[in-house]
Amino acid sequence: MIQRICCGNVNCYIVADGKTAVLVDTGREKFRQKVLDACQEFDMRLLVLTHGHVDHVQNAAFLAEALKIPIAMHKADVPLLDDNMLQPLSSKGILGKLVLSASIKSFREDKIPGFTPSLFLKDGDSLDGYGIPAKIVGLPGHTTGSIGLDVMEKYLIVGDALMNMFYPTTSMLYNDKAAMLQSADKIGQIGNRQIYFGHGGPLANRNWTKR
Repeated sequence: MIQRICCGNVNCYIVADGKTAVLVDTGREKFRQKVLDACQEFDMRLLVLTHGHVDHVQNAAFLAEALKIPIAMHKADVPLLDDNMLQPLSSKGILGKLVLSASIKSFREDKIPGFTPSLFLKDGDSLDGYGIPAKIVGLPGHTTGSIGLDVMEKYLIVGDALMNMFYPTTSMLYNDKAAMLQSADKIGQIGNRQIYFGHGGPLANRNWTKR
């Protein structure tokens, strides 16, 4: 089961097998109680961060402490926890430039309460040990350490490797355009999945690039 938690324009997800669950991403500080309340009915085992940007990780320290669970992410994004500007972003299109401007303002002004990940995840890793039938999918491009979760080969949480803020598309913001497009191709080639975005509502998988 995938339960979407809307935190403004950012999504968090509870991935559950019965009552056993992991939390994916955290939203911003003002939504932390909403996310915590949604988690309370589950036996939470792990907090997975799809990447290191503040809108996805700002509540990580709070939620990990409140739920008594470890935090997992890709090692390459750990430096972003101290400075979201360390991996410069580019954008596509007019809307992308607007999103980039707002993102840079947030990266400079919004702080991430300190935490230390307990687990580093990479492509192909399994979450079976935490009671969830899911595998990690490496999706670099938006950030160097962006990851997703392939759940039961039915659902794919992609973080910001794709976006559905205004319309479904490859990531509007990227640190590495070539890697971002390769990750979008990788998602499309995975096949029949319901895609769960970091921004926007879920959609069926498709070919995400026109190359």
